[in-house]
Amino acid sequence: MSEENNYEKHEVHSNAVRAGKRTYFFDVKSTRGNDLYLTITESKKTIRDDGKVNYQKHKIFLYKEDFEKFSDAFKEAVEKIDELKQNGEYPNIDNRFSKEDYSSSVNFEDLD
Repeated sequence: MSEENNYEKHEVHSNAVRAGKRTYFFDVKSTRGNDLYLTITESKKTIRDDGKVNYQKHKIFLYKEDFEKFSDAFKEAVEKIDELKQNGEYPNIDNRFSKEDYSSSVNFEDLD
């Protein structure tokens, strides 16, 4: 089996979120033992001094035993941001960021 076919076999789901010069990739993959894991990749477009385009990438691997803890912490952080926004403590946070937007975006229960 070629490396390309092996890669395709383990790719379960992919979603990209474009945000200005950054793109976030959420990729659900399976291991050889059919366990699922999530990779979150931030890709940032930069221009080098010589004018060539370069992409800086940062990747997080999230494994099944951490899905619930990660999801809980993410939801808590979004709720705190929403609370601070509603209290007027951070007036520069606009309405594009809301817990309603993110609460259903990541459903780790589907990966178990």
